[in-house]
Amino acid sequence: MGMYELINGDGSGIADPNKNLLVVEGDDGFPQKGDIESGKKVIRSSPVAAGGRDAASARKGQRLVSLDVFRGITVALMILVDDAGAFVSAINHSPWDGVTLADFVMPFFLFIVGVALGLAYKRVSDSVAATKNAVLRALKLAILGLILQGGYFHGIHNLTYGVDIMSIRWMGVLQRIAIAYLSVAICEIWFRSDDDVDSGYSLLWRYRFQLLVGLILTTIYMAFLYGLYVPDWEYEIPEAASSPKIFSVKCGVRGDTGPACNAVGMIDHKILGIQHLYKRPVYERTKQCSINSPDNGPLPPDAPSWCQAPFDPEGLLSSIMAVVTCLIGLQFGHVIVHFEDHKDRIFQWMIPSFFLLALAFSLDYFGLHMNKALYSLSYTCVTAGAAGILFAGIYVLVDVYGFRRPTCAMEWMGMHALMIYILIACNVLPVLIQGFYWGEPQNNLLKVLGI
Repeated sequence: MGMYELINGDGSGIADPNKNLLVVEGDDGFPQKGDIESGKKVIRSSPVAAGGRDAASARKGQRLVSLDVFRGITVALMILVDDAGAFVSAINHSPWDGVTLADFVMPFFLFIVGVALGLAYKRVSDSVAATKNAVLRALKLAILGLILQGGYFHGIHNLTYGVDIMSIRWMGVLQRIAIAYLSVAICEIWFRSDDDVDSGYSLLWRYRFQLLVGLILTTIYMAFLYGLYVPDWEYEIPEAASSPKIFSVKCGVRGDTGPACNAVGMIDHKILGIQHLYKRPVYERTKQCSINSPDNGPLPPDAPSWCQAPFDPEGLLSSIMAVVTCLIGLQFGHVIVHFEDHKDRIFQWMIPSFFLLALAFSLDYFGLHMNKALYSLSYTCVTAGAAGILFAGIYVLVDVYGFRRPTCAMEWMGMHALMIYILIACNVLPVLIQGFYWGEPQNNLLKVLGI
């Protein structure tokens, strides 16, 4: 999905992000002094001169393979939860508080974007040109997301297309990734010093301004979430044969993190407009809104008025913490740039990962619950910590010990993540297939396959 492929310099002020060095194995089994951000397979005997390799092989080697594999695993996880989540509620998105397998997909992608940016912009000779490039890439991604998730395509079993601008969905998965990508790219281009790095502390000091940005964003998010006053509000549901039904929701509170009266939804109502939000909110599977909770089902007789209200899981305020997730991934990318020894890299990854997990569970214990819809602070920490540990594990298996063959499918998926997302996750492939039918539109290959 999105800008997950390693972004190479293209002559616009961004230097080549991948410098290939030979990998020499040490006595402890870990290759020493090797820069494996190129994704080069580990050499288990004396290295030979690589001058005879052709340009294509060199380009293929200029990738951090573990990042491709991690991206591919996340794509596979996305497909799994999208297709099986409706039948297995345990892996479907949590109806509100708490996390499930599906809730790790979006943060994993954001984390991967951050890692890739740390490599792509490790040397920037022209900051203005690099910024222009980042803006253009983010705009392309946001426009693509608007077309795919704004309502232009009407889904499987519907051959019509087009969207009413008055009800188009402005936010979405690719739009959120575009926001995070652009924000973190600007941080990496402009907010870093030239201090030398020889330890974990000096690494933090070199990128102290980026860490300060993350702290400021988190403070702003927490201040808005718990400090903004949420007034009463109302929404309407169109009725085919009569005037729309109007529902009123009573709030008048501050700091509420329930589905009805949180500041995340209120900001989206005021800025984006409630008619431009996602029409199938995750909280419609809560006990208050579904007799089959945690699955979808009919409304209970005493269902509250907010159960059918639109709510965007990729809203404006929650996207602030998505940027923080991407910033965390960026710091993991810096470890690859500044540390050559594999043990040092793994150590520098594992310490913050375990710290984030401990912080997440502590926050959840004291009432700041993990919540994907709100992108809460504890949710940010638990998903970033899990991403860090998983990435470190994949790095050891793939880039350190060279286990490429078992992960080749995931590597391929990771290298073609955006294409897979568009064709599969956004249902573009099924929509294209069903456009070919015999006799009647309902007679198509999808019907034969039982889709």
